Amino acid sequence: MAGINDNRPFIPVGIAILTVSDTRTLADDKSGDTLQARVLGAGHRLEARAIVPDDKQRIRDQVEAWTLNDTIDVVITTGGTGFTGRDVTPEALEPLFEKRMDGFSEVFHRISYEKIGTSTIQSRATGGVANATFIFVLPGSPGACKDAWDGILKPQLDYRHMPCNFVEIMPRLDEHLKRG
Repeated sequence: MAGINDNRPFIPVGIAILTVSDTRTLADDKSGDTLQARVLGAGHRLEARAIVPDDKQRIRDQVEAWTLNDTIDVVITTGGTGFTGRDVTPEALEPLFEKRMDGFSEVFHRISYEKIGTSTIQSRATGGVANATFIFVLPGSPGACKDAWDGILKPQLDYRHMPCNFVEIMPRLDEHLKRG
């Protein structure tokens, strides 16, 4: 049965939040604010937060730099997952993935479907691992950020969550680099 094992300690992780938008600033970034409030409310460390325009190279460069930072365990992006010409976040980040997390997208869409019905198909939310860092690519709406955090990321980023969680496997994400 899934749930919190109170016999295990909570282990905070370092999280970076990237908003992808041509129009948002930190003053009006509701999706970034939503994620920041949830990250801090859960007891994690907000290691970085930024906004970049809908530009593949700038998105990739920022996220890749964060994956090389030892204090950042998780990168969460919001925005740029739709189908318009400017929506390029999955194209920017999926080439970085050493391992793709298909289940993240599937569970996100299941949760989203319960709230917005078939409109969930207009999101290309995705997730993966690069440089021993989890990367989650979310839509740009506060509602989508709430759904992803509350329904997936909060429990999976809690070491106490059973039967398994992302925190307990973090030390082994770079095993392939240690093999001879």
